[in-house]
Amino acid sequence: RSETAAMTRQSLLEAAGALLDSGGPDAVTLREVGALAGVSRSAPYRHFANKETLLTAVATNAMNELGDTLERLAGGDDPPETSLRAALLSLVAIGRTRPHVYRLMFTTPAGDPTAAAGAAERTQDLFLDLVGRIVGRRRARHYGALLLTTAHGATSFELSGHFVWDKWQTNAEQLIDSMIALLPTEK
Repeated sequence: RSETAAMTRQSLLEAAGALLDSGGPDAVTLREVGALAGVSRSAPYRHFANKETLLTAVATNAMNELGDTLERLAGGDDPPETSLRAALLSLVAIGRTRPHVYRLMFTTPAGDPTAAAGAAERTQDLFLDLVGRIVGRRRARHYGALLLTTAHGATSFELSGHFVWDKWQTNAEQLIDSMIALLPTEK
């Protein structure tokens, strides 16, 4: 029974993600999510208190997936700069391919924030580990914030339609490369 409940919950989250990707938050209703997932009309309400908690769960899953990517990068054999670049570009890729999910990832969660906070903390710790491999653990937070605000700012600027090549002659990838190249190395 618990396995079936977990499968239903996962189907609901996937359906909500698909609706969010195709039409934004307004396209996500518990009724539409249930219909797309092929479950009973009442099933979404048994798993989620309301639309906001469902969207929080979608954003939390995306943060967990980003954390999984960072964990793979941290465990890999690539040079630290390469892993850090891939980590930052993974964040940019979410913004480009799933802009509504991206925005929700950086919104205060509805309902109980425990799962969202745990996912964000894990992802942040993995990111700071990657940064610390270059600048040292003591300076990781400072330079991590610099890198993350650069990537997030470039992504948000791009999503707004104002960060275009013809105007700026650069892109998120080049800005990230520039920031990584400017990092001091641990002494």
